Amino acid sequence: MKQLGNLAVICAKRNDILLQISKGMVTIHVGYDPDRTRLTSPWNDDDKINGFITELNQGRYTEENLKKGEKAA
Repeated sequence: MKQLGNLAVICAKRNDILLQISKGMVTIHVGYDPDRTRLTSPWNDDDKINGFITELNQGRYTEENLKKGEKAA
């Protein structure tokens, strides 16, 4: 749960990410159709959410990688 706020800040800064929180689950939609990827986790799984944060900031889902046309899948 501690990482959920950090994730929300990262998602709010990017136009290519949609963050949804519903029924105890966090869903992040990354990219644009038809190459959109969905990442899902329970809202209180800090380890998994921290992994999402790492991927969004430094991994395969950075803005630079998505702009280069690399598939997010």
